[in-house]
Amino acid sequence: MKRTNVVLRDNLLEEATRLAGERTYSRTIERALEDFVRRAKARQILGLAGSGLWEGNLTQMRSDLADPGKKAKRASR
Repeated sequence: MKRTNVVLRDNLLEEATRLAGERTYSRTIERALEDFVRRAKARQILGLAGSGLWEGNLTQMRSDLADPGKKAKRASR
């Protein structure tokens, strides 16, 4: 854990806490940071499109979806 002091607008912090359904300001800020990191990573993944990092035949991988008589396999949870 890292302890830090930040100056935030009261109304913004209170609204974020209410909307997030969190009980504490600390948890609200932590949740906001988690969401920011998740979204930033997702943007990086989108940036890989066309980069050539993945090789394969997407049409072939999707061929099971083209056959309506074939049931899609679900991953066990």
